[in-house]
Amino acid sequence: MISELVVDVQPKEVSIAVLEDKSLVELQKEARNVSFAVGDIYLGKVKKLMPGLNAAFIDVGYKKDAFLHYLDLGPNFNTQQKFLKQVLNDPKKIGTLSKTQILPEIEKDGSISDVLKVGQEVLVQIAKEPISTKGPRLTSELSFAGRYIVLIPFADKVSVSTKIKSSEERARLRQLIQSIKPKNFSVIVRTSSEGKRVAELDHELKTLVKRWEDNIPKVGKAKVPTIIYEETARSVALLRDIFNPSFQNIYVNDKDVYNNLKDYVTLIAPGRESIVQLYSGELPIFDNFAITKQIKSLFGRTVTYKSGAYLIIEHTEAMHVIDVNSGNRSKGSDAQEKTAIDVNMAAADEIARQLRLRDLGGIIVIDFIDMAEPANRQKLFEHQMKAMSTDRAKHNILPLSKFGLMQITRQRVRPAMDINTTEQCPTCFGTGTAKPSILFTDSLEGKIDCLVNKHNTKRFILHVHPYIAAFLNKGLFPLSWKWKFKYTFGMKIIPDQSLAFLEYCFYDSDKNELDMKEEADLK
Repeated sequence: MISELVVDVQPKEVSIAVLEDKSLVELQKEARNVSFAVGDIYLGKVKKLMPGLNAAFIDVGYKKDAFLHYLDLGPNFNTQQKFLKQVLNDPKKIGTLSKTQILPEIEKDGSISDVLKVGQEVLVQIAKEPISTKGPRLTSELSFAGRYIVLIPFADKVSVSTKIKSSEERARLRQLIQSIKPKNFSVIVRTSSEGKRVAELDHELKTLVKRWEDNIPKVGKAKVPTIIYEETARSVALLRDIFNPSFQNIYVNDKDVYNNLKDYVTLIAPGRESIVQLYSGELPIFDNFAITKQIKSLFGRTVTYKSGAYLIIEHTEAMHVIDVNSGNRSKGSDAQEKTAIDVNMAAADEIARQLRLRDLGGIIVIDFIDMAEPANRQKLFEHQMKAMSTDRAKHNILPLSKFGLMQITRQRVRPAMDINTTEQCPTCFGTGTAKPSILFTDSLEGKIDCLVNKHNTKRFILHVHPYIAAFLNKGLFPLSWKWKFKYTFGMKIIPDQSLAFLEYCFYDSDKNELDMKEEADLK
């Protein structure tokens, strides 16, 4: 399997696509002014205690107070509070964590009111981004994730991933980390550390400890609430979690992000930094790698996947419901069971892909086509388990019920990816009336005339739908060349699959959008 990462950096957002054998399997979009990302650490203040929920609401600067449950305080909360008080009382004398005495762990079945009080300042980390009407979900057990290990301050343990099966390797890693880790830091050894040398693990451990030491001084100078540590950019964080030897290429269309990704690959895979490539083509990067078309076909309510079979995906506040339909497949009684198992097995693969792609979380209920044979139902259950084995999100799958329903719970740490694939008419905006389409090129020429002769812009890029671009470039002496001779040779016409049929966008040479739409266009 060939894995590729494509990063589309736009002025307002960054989109990251993961391709496996050219097929889109993950998509993440992040606004460039985003806040409250998973992994960010804040100095917050307790606003309200909820003894009935055994939880507290914490002010971290979000419009709705964040939620912190007693079980998310972490066993070493008392030690963290002692260290925090020392830092807040005398910011100039921030001691190292190794000199702090570890206090007894808090009780597992204790009460939130025993350890917190209103107005108290606490160090918290975002565990789940704001979703729908809810504020962020917090934890006080701080952690810094690396490629091979996770560093946790205010404790003194070493844990090794249970996915490392070899007892000798587990013992080697535990002994190795125990010998190099600083005092009062816990370390979780990740699966990717299997077989790694001490130099690689030691280098990453020192990097994570430095990350803690560089950011903790901010606590003494901060006004509550404030951010203390900002998690790595989403593109780098995603690469950290999924990078493996099968990665062939990483494409990015922004110089700064390109340098960040190249530096990170140099750090985690020396000698392989050449896989990071700066894309400088004229076509939008997602169009060039056929990602835009896949997004349009995969994010609708109805998803067709094999021989006319299709899924219908519905979202509610409490759960996601997926209905499997055989479409125009044969429905003869003799072939009914075979058709059902074929459609269901293919559906299991597409559903596993859709869960990763849309990042669906919470409860997912799947209505498969009914099958009479118990052996087939068990076969489908096992196939769904295998199809989701590469899903990095924690999940649990239950066998099919007697009604033919499968229930899946999947970890949700950020809002589900929801992209509207329907296109609003760009000329009438839903009113139902538009200018005659035959006059569209005349209107477009008027915009070019205005841009060149009134605004004195001689170099610009015009993005239009691929059908319109084909029309403008057809023939021996196309309309696009007539415009170039008449107005400016600094004009480029680029087909853009993300645009609706009669939609257009003008950009200057620095890729800043030029607003050439007028109120009259809507009438």
